[in-house]
Amino acid sequence: MTELNLLYTDVEDDLRATVRAVLSAHCDPSSVTALYDGDRSLVAGLWKNIAVDLGLAGLLVPEEHGGAGASAREAAVVLEELGRFVAPVPFLTSSVVATTALLGSASSLLGELAAGERTAALVVPFSTAAHAPVPAVADGGTVTSVAGALEADVLLVPVAGPEGIALHAVAADAARITPVASLDMTRQLADITFDGFAGQPLVADGEAAVRRALLAGSGLLASEQCGSARWCLEETVAYLKERRQFGRVVGGFQAIKHRLADLYTGVESATATARYAAATLAAADPDAPVAAGVAQAYCSDLAVLAAEEAVQLHGGMGMTWEHPTHLYLKRAKADQIAFGTAGTHRAHLAELIALPA
Repeated sequence: MTELNLLYTDVEDDLRATVRAVLSAHCDPSSVTALYDGDRSLVAGLWKNIAVDLGLAGLLVPEEHGGAGASAREAAVVLEELGRFVAPVPFLTSSVVATTALLGSASSLLGELAAGERTAALVVPFSTAAHAPVPAVADGGTVTSVAGALEADVLLVPVAGPEGIALHAVAADAARITPVASLDMTRQLADITFDGFAGQPLVADGEAAVRRALLAGSGLLASEQCGSARWCLEETVAYLKERRQFGRVVGGFQAIKHRLADLYTGVESATATARYAAATLAAADPDAPVAAGVAQAYCSDLAVLAAEEAVQLHGGMGMTWEHPTHLYLKRAKADQIAFGTAGTHRAHLAELIALPA
């Protein structure tokens, strides 16, 4: 097994600082909250800042196709910051999942994605796990609960044919895309209906491409979940240092200290788990399926716990619509079933390590 370094490099630290600066300037919580009222004006401008101005749309695209030629480690750092701000951009769905599905193909679409000229979405339900059967469409039909479709110009559709599943590129305006009222409106889902296919086949072995993309998505979603969880922890600690009750700082109560200490150890453990998953993906390590499964099973539940603690420990203020903790709780609960639930990942892990039922 390859020895993997989980420490952040200077390049990754600089990347984090740059992304955080842009998000601090352009992604304030009030603008994100507006998405729940149907105002999606933030999305296009913020995505341009991330995809074009910073050039992060092509982070995973090889240099020969116009991308940065970076790895999953750098993508994980970006996702940590996007999770920290609950940023409503299609980086995970387009720059990670859809891009990974196209890697190895000779399509010019990779270069267009890298330049931020187009955005793509893989047309499978957001709950699909990498180890589950690949849901393919045969001569039209409807695919429900697709993430990233509302922001996509191109839909990557697994199409069933006589020789197996091929991955087709279909223009978004050639399908009927119906937005779904989602628990997490910062990553709103959509149902997509096709009336036959006029798309271009890009990848002959579509099943392998979809599995590769979903594995990358599940492994790197863990980093986004860690970013959200760390924000919840840090904001809650800062609040409890100022909030006073019964003549003393609330954070001084022992019961509160214990809850925060438990949450801190959970966030640190989740970060290490997510880092390992990103490192195995970057190194094409054979342990990647195990690492991604462990990361998703652990980090998805930890993100929910962190958001719930943030809401509760902020007291009455945490329950209000004006406070941003609800954004993190809704994102965490929605992502708890993304790319497979924790239970399905644990069941698959048992098979991978030959653990008897």
